[in-house]
Amino acid sequence: MKRSCFLMCIMFVPSLFAQNYISKVWQSDNGDGTYTNPVLYADYSDPDVIRVGEDFYMTVSSFNCTPGLPILHSKDLVNWEIVNYALEKQIPEEVFNKPQHSKGVWAPSIRYHKNEFYIYWGDPDFGVYMIKTNDVYGKWSKPKLVLEGKGIIDPCPLWDGENTYLIHAWAGSRAGINSMLTMRTMNSEGTTILDDGKNVFDGHGKHHTVEGTKTLQERIILLHISSSRRRRKGMAIGVAF
Repeated sequence: MKRSCFLMCIMFVPSLFAQNYISKVWQSDNGDGTYTNPVLYADYSDPDVIRVGEDFYMTVSSFNCTPGLPILHSKDLVNWEIVNYALEKQIPEEVFNKPQHSKGVWAPSIRYHKNEFYIYWGDPDFGVYMIKTNDVYGKWSKPKLVLEGKGIIDPCPLWDGENTYLIHAWAGSRAGINSMLTMRTMNSEGTTILDDGKNVFDGHGKHHTVEGTKTLQERIILLHISSSRRRRKGMAIGVAF
Protein backbone atom coordinates (compact mmCIF):
# COMPACT_ATOMS: atom_id res chain seq x y z
CA MET A 1 0.00 0.00 0.00
CA LYS A 2 2.79 2.39 0.92
CA ARG A 3 4.58 1.53 -2.29
CA SER A 4 1.45 2.30 -4.34
CA CYS A 5 1.01 5.69 -2.65
CA PHE A 6 4.67 6.49 -3.30
CA LEU A 7 4.34 5.69 -7.01
CA MET A 8 1.20 7.82 -7.25
CA CYS A 9 3.08 10.76 -5.71
CA ILE A 10 5.93 10.34 -8.20
CA MET A 11 3.46 10.40 -11.07
CA PHE A 12 1.50 13.35 -9.69
CA VAL A 13 4.40 15.70 -8.95
CA PRO A 14 5.67 15.98 -12.60
CA SER A 15 2.13 16.68 -13.82
CA LEU A 16 1.83 19.43 -11.20
CA PHE A 17 5.03 21.06 -12.40
CA ALA A 18 3.93 20.66 -16.02
CA GLN A 19 0.86 22.78 -15.37
CA ASN A 20 3.08 25.68 -14.30
CA TYR A 21 5.74 25.16 -16.96
CA ILE A 22 6.23 27.93 -19.52
CA SER A 23 7.67 26.82 -22.85
CA LYS A 24 11.15 28.07 -23.64
CA VAL A 25 10.29 28.28 -27.33
CA TRP A 26 11.12 31.78 -28.59
CA GLN A 27 8.22 34.21 -28.65
CA SER A 28 8.79 37.54 -30.38
CA ASP A 29 5.31 38.85 -29.57
CA ASN A 30 5.41 40.21 -26.00
CA GLY A 31 1.62 40.16 -25.78
CA ASP A 32 1.33 43.84 -24.92
CA GLY A 33 1.52 45.42 -28.36
CA THR A 34 5.33 45.26 -28.45
CA TYR A 35 7.75 42.72 -29.85
CA THR A 36 11.35 41.60 -29.44
CA ASN A 37 13.73 40.91 -32.29
CA PRO A 38 14.36 38.56 -33.94
CA VAL A 39 10.78 37.92 -35.00
CA LEU A 40 11.88 34.54 -36.41
CA TYR A 41 14.51 32.78 -34.35
CA ALA A 42 15.54 30.38 -37.10
CA ASP A 43 17.65 30.09 -40.25
CA TYR A 44 15.50 31.94 -42.76
CA SER A 45 18.06 33.18 -45.27
CA ASP A 46 17.40 36.04 -47.70
CA PRO A 47 13.77 36.73 -46.71
CA ASP A 48 11.51 38.64 -49.06
CA VAL A 49 8.10 39.94 -47.97
CA ILE A 50 5.08 41.38 -49.77
CA ARG A 51 1.77 42.75 -48.60
CA VAL A 52 -1.48 41.77 -50.29
CA GLY A 53 -4.45 43.51 -48.70
CA GLU A 54 -4.20 42.92 -44.95
CA ASP A 55 -1.90 39.90 -45.31
CA PHE A 56 1.87 39.59 -45.47
CA TYR A 57 3.63 36.74 -47.27
CA MET A 58 7.28 35.77 -47.04
CA THR A 59 9.56 33.35 -48.83
CA VAL A 60 13.24 32.55 -48.24
CA SER A 61 16.19 30.70 -49.71
CA SER A 62 15.79 26.94 -49.47
CA PHE A 63 18.98 25.92 -51.33
CA ASN A 64 18.82 22.16 -52.12
CA CYS A 65 16.05 21.31 -49.64
CA THR A 66 12.71 19.96 -50.84
CA PRO A 67 9.98 20.83 -50.60
CA GLY A 68 11.50 24.24 -51.13
CA LEU A 69 10.54 27.90 -51.07
CA PRO A 70 8.52 27.94 -47.84
CA ILE A 71 5.61 30.38 -47.80
CA LEU A 72 5.02 32.12 -44.48
CA HIS A 73 1.97 34.21 -43.62
CA SER A 74 1.50 36.99 -41.08
CA LYS A 75 -1.01 39.68 -40.21
CA ASP A 76 1.41 41.89 -38.28
CA LEU A 77 4.98 41.07 -39.47
CA VAL A 78 5.71 39.62 -36.02
CA ASN A 79 3.74 36.37 -35.79
CA TRP A 80 4.52 34.09 -38.73
CA GLU A 81 3.20 30.68 -39.77
CA ILE A 82 4.36 28.35 -42.54
CA VAL A 83 1.33 27.85 -44.80
CA ASN A 84 2.80 26.21 -47.91
CA TYR A 85 5.86 25.23 -49.93
CA ALA A 86 5.94 26.59 -53.45
CA LEU A 87 8.58 24.26 -54.90
CA GLU A 88 7.75 20.54 -54.91
CA LYS A 89 10.89 19.34 -56.66
CA GLN A 90 14.26 20.93 -57.25
CA ILE A 91 15.31 20.98 -60.88
CA PRO A 92 17.17 19.68 -62.79
CA GLU A 93 16.04 16.53 -60.96
CA GLU A 94 18.96 14.47 -62.23
CA VAL A 95 21.31 16.92 -60.51
CA PHE A 96 19.42 17.38 -57.25
CA ASN A 97 18.65 13.69 -56.77
CA LYS A 98 21.94 13.83 -54.89
CA PRO A 99 22.59 16.37 -52.09
CA GLN A 100 23.95 19.65 -53.47
CA HIS A 101 24.76 21.58 -50.32
CA SER A 102 24.57 25.39 -50.64
CA LYS A 103 23.35 25.11 -54.24
CA GLY A 104 19.84 25.45 -55.66
CA VAL A 105 17.46 28.22 -54.59
CA TRP A 106 19.26 31.46 -53.79
CA ALA A 107 17.61 34.70 -52.63
CA PRO A 108 14.08 34.49 -54.06
CA SER A 109 11.75 37.42 -54.70
CA ILE A 110 8.00 37.08 -54.20
CA ARG A 111 5.65 39.50 -55.98
CA TYR A 112 1.91 39.92 -56.60
CA HIS A 113 0.75 41.07 -60.02
CA LYS A 114 -2.69 40.94 -61.63
CA ASN A 115 -4.12 38.55 -59.05
CA GLU A 116 -1.20 36.13 -59.29
CA PHE A 117 1.71 35.40 -56.98
CA TYR A 118 5.16 35.11 -58.58
CA ILE A 119 8.45 33.86 -57.19
CA TYR A 120 11.74 34.37 -59.02
CA TRP A 121 15.01 32.89 -57.80
CA GLY A 122 18.52 32.47 -59.06
CA ASP A 123 20.27 29.12 -59.22
CA PRO A 124 23.97 30.09 -59.45
CA ASP A 125 24.71 27.16 -61.73
CA PHE A 126 21.72 27.23 -64.08
CA GLY A 127 20.04 30.65 -64.15
CA VAL A 128 16.82 32.38 -63.11
CA TYR A 129 13.65 30.37 -62.55
CA MET A 130 10.05 31.51 -62.05
CA ILE A 131 6.93 29.88 -60.62
CA LYS A 132 3.48 31.36 -60.05
CA THR A 133 -0.02 30.66 -58.72
CA ASN A 134 -3.36 32.38 -58.19
CA ASP A 135 -3.72 30.64 -54.81
CA VAL A 136 -0.78 31.16 -52.47
CA TYR A 137 -2.06 28.29 -50.31
CA GLY A 138 -2.50 25.93 -53.24
CA LYS A 139 -0.40 24.35 -55.94
CA TRP A 140 2.25 26.40 -57.74
CA SER A 141 3.28 26.02 -61.36
CA LYS A 142 6.30 24.03 -62.42
CA PRO A 143 9.54 26.03 -62.56
CA LYS A 144 10.28 27.85 -65.80
CA LEU A 145 13.84 28.79 -66.73
CA VAL A 146 13.45 32.48 -67.60
CA LEU A 147 17.14 33.32 -68.00
CA GLU A 148 19.78 30.67 -68.53
CA GLY A 149 23.31 31.38 -67.38
CA LYS A 150 25.96 30.75 -64.78
CA GLY A 151 26.42 33.11 -61.84
CA ILE A 152 23.10 34.95 -62.27
CA ILE A 153 21.62 35.45 -58.79
CA ASP A 154 19.23 37.51 -56.64
CA PRO A 155 16.67 38.32 -59.36
CA CYS A 156 13.63 40.53 -58.90
CA PRO A 157 10.91 41.45 -61.41
CA LEU A 158 9.32 44.85 -61.92
CA TRP A 159 6.04 45.54 -63.70
CA ASP A 160 6.06 49.22 -64.64
CA GLY A 161 3.02 50.13 -66.72
CA GLU A 162 3.39 48.47 -70.09
CA ASN A 163 6.99 47.48 -69.40
CA THR A 164 8.32 44.47 -67.49
CA TYR A 165 11.87 44.16 -66.20
CA LEU A 166 14.13 41.75 -64.38
CA ILE A 167 17.11 42.93 -62.37
CA HIS A 168 19.76 40.60 -61.00
CA ALA A 169 23.20 40.44 -59.42
CA TRP A 170 26.18 38.22 -60.18
CA ALA A 171 27.95 35.51 -58.14
CA GLY A 172 31.71 35.98 -58.23
CA SER A 173 32.25 32.26 -57.62
CA ARG A 174 30.64 31.44 -60.97
CA ALA A 175 30.66 34.60 -63.09
CA GLY A 176 33.94 36.17 -61.98
CA ILE A 177 32.20 39.45 -61.07
CA ASN A 178 30.12 40.31 -58.02
CA SER A 179 29.84 44.08 -58.04
CA MET A 180 27.45 44.58 -60.94
CA LEU A 181 23.67 44.84 -61.30
CA THR A 182 22.09 44.07 -64.66
CA MET A 183 18.56 44.92 -65.78
CA ARG A 184 16.79 43.15 -68.64
CA THR A 185 13.44 43.55 -70.39
CA MET A 186 10.89 40.74 -70.20
CA ASN A 187 7.61 40.00 -71.91
CA SER A 188 4.48 41.14 -70.06
CA GLU A 189 3.96 37.66 -68.58
CA GLY A 190 7.42 37.74 -67.01
CA THR A 191 8.39 34.44 -68.59
CA THR A 192 10.87 35.42 -71.32
CA ILE A 193 13.89 37.71 -71.50
CA LEU A 194 13.78 40.01 -74.53
CA ASP A 195 17.25 41.59 -74.61
CA ASP A 196 20.86 41.29 -73.46
CA GLY A 197 20.30 43.71 -70.62
CA LYS A 198 21.98 46.84 -69.36
CA ASN A 199 24.31 47.27 -66.41
CA VAL A 200 22.63 49.78 -64.10
CA PHE A 201 25.10 49.69 -61.21
CA ASP A 202 28.86 49.13 -61.17
CA GLY A 203 30.47 48.86 -57.77
CA HIS A 204 33.94 47.83 -58.88
CA GLY A 205 36.62 49.74 -57.03
CA LYS A 206 34.25 50.91 -54.29
CA HIS A 207 31.92 48.05 -53.34
CA HIS A 208 33.33 44.56 -53.35
CA THR A 209 29.98 42.75 -53.22
CA VAL A 210 26.62 43.96 -54.50
CA GLU A 211 23.65 41.65 -54.11
CA GLY A 212 20.11 41.22 -52.78
CA THR A 213 18.45 43.45 -55.36
CA LYS A 214 14.79 44.32 -54.81
CA THR A 215 12.64 46.52 -57.03
CA LEU A 216 9.90 48.71 -55.62
CA GLN A 217 7.39 51.09 -57.14
CA GLU A 218 8.57 54.28 -58.80
CA ARG A 219 11.56 52.42 -60.25
CA ILE A 220 13.59 52.23 -57.09
CA ILE A 221 16.19 49.51 -56.70
CA LEU A 222 17.24 48.37 -53.25
CA LEU A 223 20.53 46.55 -52.99
CA HIS A 224 22.84 45.15 -50.36
CA ILE A 225 26.44 46.32 -50.42
CA SER A 226 29.41 44.80 -48.68
CA SER A 227 31.85 47.67 -48.55
CA SER A 228 35.13 45.78 -48.53
CA ARG A 229 36.80 42.44 -49.07
CA ARG A 230 36.57 41.86 -45.33
CA ARG A 231 32.82 41.43 -45.68
CA ARG A 232 31.81 44.24 -43.38
CA LYS A 233 28.16 44.77 -42.64
CA GLY A 234 26.29 45.93 -45.71
CA MET A 235 23.83 48.76 -46.10
CA ALA A 236 20.67 49.20 -48.11
CA ILE A 237 20.58 52.08 -50.57
CA GLY A 238 18.16 53.28 -53.20
CA VAL A 239 19.11 53.80 -56.82
CA ALA A 240 16.70 55.49 -59.24
CA PHE A 241 16.82 54.53 -62.89
